[in-house]
Amino acid sequence: MAINEDRLHSLLGKMVTELGAAAAGLLIIVGDKLGLYKELAAGQPLTSKGLAERTGTTERLVREWLAAQASSGYIEYDQGNYTFSMTPEQQAVFADENSPAFLVGGFLGLESIYANEPQLTESFRTGGGMSWGDHCSCLFCGTERFFRPGYRANLVSEWLPQLDGVVDKLKQGAKMADVGCGHGASTLVMAEAFPDSQFYGFDFHPPSIERARELAREAGLNNVFFDVATAKEYPGSDYDFVAFFDCLHDMGDPVGAIEHVRETLTTDGTLMLVEPFANDTLAENLNPVGRVYYAFSTSVCVPSSLSQEVGLGLGAQAGEARLRDVVTQGGFSQFRRATETPFNLVLEAKL
Repeated sequence: MAINEDRLHSLLGKMVTELGAAAAGLLIIVGDKLGLYKELAAGQPLTSKGLAERTGTTERLVREWLAAQASSGYIEYDQGNYTFSMTPEQQAVFADENSPAFLVGGFLGLESIYANEPQLTESFRTGGGMSWGDHCSCLFCGTERFFRPGYRANLVSEWLPQLDGVVDKLKQGAKMADVGCGHGASTLVMAEAFPDSQFYGFDFHPPSIERARELAREAGLNNVFFDVATAKEYPGSDYDFVAFFDCLHDMGDPVGAIEHVRETLTTDGTLMLVEPFANDTLAENLNPVGRVYYAFSTSVCVPSSLSQEVGLGLGAQAGEARLRDVVTQGGFSQFRRATETPFNLVLEAKL
């Protein structure tokens, strides 16, 4: 087969960019762990020596790290003064954990999926999947740090107000279950905003629940409770509000999980699903956001589902129509898209 030289050169150019991005991902993790971004964002432009002194690191390695960051466009370089700095936009992405644009957590997740490549490859061969808890722990803290800025920015101010009557209930005092809560980032945001309500976070991964409890203690919140439980067996009843944040698609039996919500929800209660944004066809999802989600879905989400009972394997790009099928099969008659962001679908269901 003859090779089209123009197409080949275009693909090679793309792959050089990809290779640089993949290599830079590791250095983002290093810069975050050593506080290099935060120190660069804290004040005046710095030389490599100045940054190394402020962070207690080795100048020669810091100098090379800075060059790699500048060549990626992640930081700024002043060739006249040999100094490096960060624009407000770069700070928002790399240094400010309260910024909704903060993306470093996603790179911590990359650390995990590369480390777990042998298990993933074996899952391709056997179809046995890979449990969430079998991943390196950096996946769990990375997931928390990736999603937390979006929850802080949108959950209370934008998403909950789009649900029918939920904010009024939470202000008056409601009972809420956060299923698949992980480290409790979403649970804690709501518990802080609505002190008269009671929030119960459930996750099947014990270390995540331990971390959620630790964060609750640090925040001084006494209206939030965390416990180890699966989505099909979490305890309690008469919940006014139940939510799944970016986790239903990871579950082996999402229909069974929704059936349990139906059994534990009040008759006028609300179910909210926050899922990665996706359209309903593959062709519509072939874009930069879909690319990220399909990659993580292949490495984490679908293997997690396949490792559990049923193993439906929805994946992170299930889309609204497929999620509607799951929710209605689980016993809910009302379903709608409440709102969306470029990264999220926020879906509401009622009995």
